Amino acid sequence: MTEILVLYYTRQGSLGTMADWIARGVEEVDGASALVRTVPRVSTVCEATESDIPPTGAPYATLDDLKHCGGLILGSPAYFGNMAASLKYFLDGTSPLWLSGALAGKPGAVFTSSSTIHGGQETTLTSMMLPLLHHGMVIVGIPYTEAALSQTQQGGTPYGATHVAGESGDAPFGEQEKALCRALGRRVAQTALKLQAR
Repeated sequence: MTEILVLYYTRQGSLGTMADWIARGVEEVDGASALVRTVPRVSTVCEATESDIPPTGAPYATLDDLKHCGGLILGSPAYFGNMAASLKYFLDGTSPLWLSGALAGKPGAVFTSSSTIHGGQETTLTSMMLPLLHHGMVIVGIPYTEAALSQTQQGGTPYGATHVAGESGDAPFGEQEKALCRALGRRVAQTALKLQAR
């Protein structure tokens, strides 16, 4: 069974919902399973630490989760057109995996959510792609053969799945947004299996 790691950070919950839809897409592929993980919040207080177990949602990711995954789907809210500091902080600690080439040749993909339609989604997606490229991952997007990409009025890009959450973070998900999340999960799982078969 090929395990696809769906790793995200969220503050208002929309990224967790997206991660669940992406995981559903992964699980639709025979021979693939999804492992959903999150990262702790970065504190401005140097002495502050998070509990080893988050109060809600997915468990925290470890470097072993990354090392042993068959593919990685990374998600972050759009903060001024960039990934959240908490996710960046976690990725900055992956140098041992970079040195060993643990992620090289594996498929990677990205997803995001913003409060507004012009909230920097595409630059946030590309900011998450950069460390994946440095790790030697094969970037997987969403092609326009996915009909929902041309039909959506809410979220979705060829760079990765997206959602417009609204200012309070509770805007409902459209059917096309859900479909694109599932499509991204399926594509990464299918790509992982094809790469492993080579």
